[in-house]
Amino acid sequence: MNSIYHFFKSLLAEKQRFQEINLLEDFPFDGNLLSCKNAGQFPDMAIKLNEDNPLFTGGELIELKDNKGYGVSSFNSTIPTGKKEIAKIIKAESGLIRQQMMGAGDDIHSLPLREVFYLIRGRKKNQIKVALVHGSFFETVKSDELISKSFSQVLEERLQHTQIEVNQEMKDLLTSIFSEQQSFSKVRNVDKASVKLRFRVMTEVKAEGNILNSQKYPEIADNTLNFIVPCHSEAEEEIILHRMRAVFSKDEITVLKIFKLKHHFNGFFLVFQTSFGFL
Repeated sequence: MNSIYHFFKSLLAEKQRFQEINLLEDFPFDGNLLSCKNAGQFPDMAIKLNEDNPLFTGGELIELKDNKGYGVSSFNSTIPTGKKEIAKIIKAESGLIRQQMMGAGDDIHSLPLREVFYLIRGRKKNQIKVALVHGSFFETVKSDELISKSFSQVLEERLQHTQIEVNQEMKDLLTSIFSEQQSFSKVRNVDKASVKLRFRVMTEVKAEGNILNSQKYPEIADNTLNFIVPCHSEAEEEIILHRMRAVFSKDEITVLKIFKLKHHFNGFFLVFQTSFGFL
């Protein structure tokens, strides 16, 4: 079977390597679980689709974030999200990601909407924190709304310095036009220009969204490996625990510290935590 839960179990088996490797991409990830692996483009990895057990869909997308410190490195070009349409990733028939997924045996479009996770490592002096966290921890406002409202701030600032009067209807129209990231990611070719221009959206994490921040989230202790998933109801919690019990033995689960973490903007998340040096 393949799923993000099985991926977390594979991380536990080699967790001491998080302290040893220089680059996170050098971690010995279990290739049998992966349908693709590509450094430098989203996603860095993807879990194979699972068709053997209805409890697990598989197909989760994983992005690696490595930092020398307890900050989360910026997201370049791709705004963090909890779910992503696979069609927006698999664009070209000849694309490398598409080829790899098909080579792994995936019926790619059988799961159109994929869960997104971020594997984050922070190092501070001799301490380390590692978190496999669902993208909704960062996506507390949908990406189109985030872009739209950010552009609206730019528009308001510029209008304050001009004599042009723009009614609210026109403002709403202008901000809605620039609400999708694809509007910025295309290369623009201007006639007679000797260079091409492409705008890039960079996303930086606030303190309230930084899972490694010791003041905001003291529960994520030094020298721990954490699996963090959204848990907004008792029913959702039971499903998560049921999946964990299907992947881990009773003894393995007993070693894990399990608790709820309150996000500053986005409700509760369920955390499975272990310290380095144990399990």
